[in-house]
Amino acid sequence: MARARLLDTVQNAAASPDQEQPWAELGLKPDEYARIREILGRRPTSSELAMYSVMWSEHCSYKSSKVHLRRFGELPQETPVGKMLAGIGENAGVVDIGQGYAVTFKIESHNHPSYVEPYQGAATGVGGIVRDILAMGARPVAVMDPLRFGPADSPDTHRVLPGVVAGIGGYGNCLGLPTMGGEVVFDPSYAGNPLVNALCVGVLRHEDLHLAKAAGVGNQVILYGATTGGDGIGGVSVLASETFDESGPAKRPSVQVGDPFLEKLLIECTLELFAEGLIVGIQDLGGAGLSCATSELASAGEGGMFIRLDEVPLRDSSLSPEEILMSESQERMMAVVEPDNVERFFAVCEKWGVDATAIGTVTATGRLVVECAGETIVDVPPRTVAHEGPVYERPLARPAWQDDLRSGSPPVGELARPRTGAELRETMLRMAGSPNLCDKSWVTDQYDHYVRGNTVLAQPEDSGVVRVDEDTGLGVAVATDGNGRFVKLDPYGGTQLALAEAYRNVAVTGARPLAVTDCLNFGSPEDPAVMWQFAEATRALADGCRQFGIPVTGGNVSFYNQTGETAILPTPVVGVLGVLDDVRRRTPQGFREPGRRIYLLGETRDELAGSEWAHVVHGHLGGRPPVVDLEAERDLAGVLISAAADGLVDAAHDLSEGGLAQALAESSLRHGVGCRVRLPASLDPFVALFSESAGRAVVAVREVAEERFRDLCTARGVPHAPIGEVGGDAVVVHDQFDLPLPELRAAWSGTLPALFGD
Repeated sequence: MARARLLDTVQNAAASPDQEQPWAELGLKPDEYARIREILGRRPTSSELAMYSVMWSEHCSYKSSKVHLRRFGELPQETPVGKMLAGIGENAGVVDIGQGYAVTFKIESHNHPSYVEPYQGAATGVGGIVRDILAMGARPVAVMDPLRFGPADSPDTHRVLPGVVAGIGGYGNCLGLPTMGGEVVFDPSYAGNPLVNALCVGVLRHEDLHLAKAAGVGNQVILYGATTGGDGIGGVSVLASETFDESGPAKRPSVQVGDPFLEKLLIECTLELFAEGLIVGIQDLGGAGLSCATSELASAGEGGMFIRLDEVPLRDSSLSPEEILMSESQERMMAVVEPDNVERFFAVCEKWGVDATAIGTVTATGRLVVECAGETIVDVPPRTVAHEGPVYERPLARPAWQDDLRSGSPPVGELARPRTGAELRETMLRMAGSPNLCDKSWVTDQYDHYVRGNTVLAQPEDSGVVRVDEDTGLGVAVATDGNGRFVKLDPYGGTQLALAEAYRNVAVTGARPLAVTDCLNFGSPEDPAVMWQFAEATRALADGCRQFGIPVTGGNVSFYNQTGETAILPTPVVGVLGVLDDVRRRTPQGFREPGRRIYLLGETRDELAGSEWAHVVHGHLGGRPPVVDLEAERDLAGVLISAAADGLVDAAHDLSEGGLAQALAESSLRHGVGCRVRLPASLDPFVALFSESAGRAVVAVREVAEERFRDLCTARGVPHAPIGEVGGDAVVVHDQFDLPLPELRAAWSGTLPALFGD
């Protein structure tokens, strides 16, 4: 029971209008506090102030990004194969994939908590996104983890990365969910501010969709799952809404602590409650905890709710009402249940060992009322808490340094390039062993890729692929991508390159891209240059999705990712989901069969600005990133999808970071089968190997299918050229160099173990 002494009641608030309140310490601005007083017609109680402060935080209210995110709502709300069943504003987007199935997927951030407490920050990031998916009525089936860290050899990266990886693996593995994909990227800009993004995919039948709304006057509001504690008071809602200073992780709000075994019980319990039709509305308790769940459910339903805070089960009896309302303790859900079903609801929870307590009712008052110790401590219009917070049109301005960055100093074309075969060979080895391109098995081996038995493709494949229906083979592919260097050079073009790469990586497997989710990681919105980057990125993503004919189903904005005055690289991480009618027709990335003909698809240009080569060899960032041609990407995707469906290819790999050289290295090392290639005579060998031009892929074509494959490319207008064949125990570049696979593997696989230990 919450402690009742010194309660700040609504009656007391009305009688003491001049009482000082810690609104600034809770992150509210003077005008925001004044607006709260205007809404209520009095000063807020301390509990109301707590609710508004966390719900109006940047993380929860999107107050600096709403005006730009509206672009996504203007996109067509259909996918190439069906309708979108739920979109922006819900816990997660839901799309039709055919045969009566739907898939829900979403990506979120847990960046600042993961810096303060790497293991728990990352673990609870996984737990939170899984509950978002569960709340839609879906069974979670897979997770992905796009990660960014500071320099691989820096002491702080050695503090943060092992804990983050252990947290993701520990939580996901205990839940029995495969981690089927993700990214690990290193850059100095992420020192002191890593990016820990988490994506989850869930599967449901159309009729099983559930939404977050408190419908039905008189229905019971039930809190079930873990008890409420002090871990996570002000957690992500406050941590994600402020900039870190240069001193590192000083005293900050408590990071949430996760219990994956309880979450596993919570998942199975909730799915059984859904199956029995016992839930009218549901909301997970993530950021802002009870403040969020009660206000969002009430405002999306009948508009009123009454809560008895004394009924909330606590694991710390000293918590004040304000702390109970702000706590972000994990593994909790809130359900709206008809009175006749409450007994059965409790019985199902008891079966799974999940505690459940009725803490309130749905009303028609249009007010969210919270009572503690017989006194009213909250009486607010719920929409003003959940949906009608401040909306800022932050100043934005193209920074003065952008032109200098674009021109480069020196220009990328003046950087020393390898010219001889020996120099090209040494460069390929150095690139393959660089932290961003090397083997990530040290990380990914800590994750279970195949638990549940439906993973079809997993890391290091271009996309994760999971089977949805065992009888028909229906499945989905998901990829996440984002290149912060490209976005720094050109926020609009760089964001479209991220979208194009994720779209291409899905198509490479043979899946048809359907929908997008995004995690937009940027610096302080109070910096006009950052807001210009953000506005350009959202405009680019909306324009790109419109051209691709796919919707943005939802996602996350993460601001204040900077240390002191130094912002991270602007990093929009784009997730694309696609559908495979039969996962047996998927295309893996690795070469397997000697004699297969290797084709290079797409057009290669001298595009090295922002490339891994410029970064690794010269530490250079400047110039214009590769040109993105979304129509060419659509045509390429059409070829890759048709070729997979018709069985024309048995390996495919997109060309992106590291160019053709890296794609050949990864394709050959995947199964230990090499290749012999002849570079196009029209290209400088260095450009042919290391350019990062978009819209390209390499494929291994069955000999008997070459003519059909060429006809397919010609019909879609996709440039294509045979450059070699699969076979041997080396990567052989004709007239340039031979690189035995054991030597290449040693360079590629030795980097992370040498840095972080075996």
